[in-house]
Amino acid sequence: MDDALALTVSDLRVLGDDGRAILTVPHLAVPQGAAIGIRGPSGAGKSTLLFALAGLASRASGRVAWGTTDIVAMGEGDRAAFRRERIGMIFQDFLLFEELGALANASLAASFAPRRRRGAIARQAGATLARLGLAGGARAVASFSGGERQRVAVARALSTDPAIILADEPTASLDRETADRLVDDLVALARETGKTLIAVSHDPAVHRRMDRLVDVVDGTLAAEAPADA
Repeated sequence: MDDALALTVSDLRVLGDDGRAILTVPHLAVPQGAAIGIRGPSGAGKSTLLFALAGLASRASGRVAWGTTDIVAMGEGDRAAFRRERIGMIFQDFLLFEELGALANASLAASFAPRRRRGAIARQAGATLARLGLAGGARAVASFSGGERQRVAVARALSTDPAIILADEPTASLDRETADRLVDDLVALARETGKTLIAVSHDPAVHRRMDRLVDVVDGTLAAEAPADA
């Protein structure tokens, strides 16, 4: 596996609004194409870590390097461009446009992409929706179930064919059967295409599907464990 976008984190600190450190990561290394689970109690800093890996933590210092690109050292515009090109994010709260259909939501990135890429983004979004068992019809997502909404969110995250997938509690609002099916599909999609998957989750079923687990406790990267731990 080419490690052109392997992740290396060193001496990462994220400060809260009061100037207090809310996350400290001395070191973390993730090879490209790995599936990593981040676990820990509520409020421990798991989502903060995920946002820092995406360059969305505004008060971060240290080094977060995807390959040779240190996103902490970049300006906001360059970080946004890197996310558009390289990262697909799956948010816990879906963040869909209620009045739009599945395909319109899943292919939203085409609206901000260069004209030459818009068709490919729309096709990728449609193909992923079909893979996940959703048609790209005109029915507004306001009428969708939680599982359908999350699958739309996954298709949107993958629409630009990103090398990196960052997921925040991807099964939190789903019933067990729907959650298991979604995780199976997400992990399969990532592994078939060599994408790096990093998922924050309280769900042991998600943890079991990962290559390894990272524990975050009290704002600190506490330990690593195999996925069956």
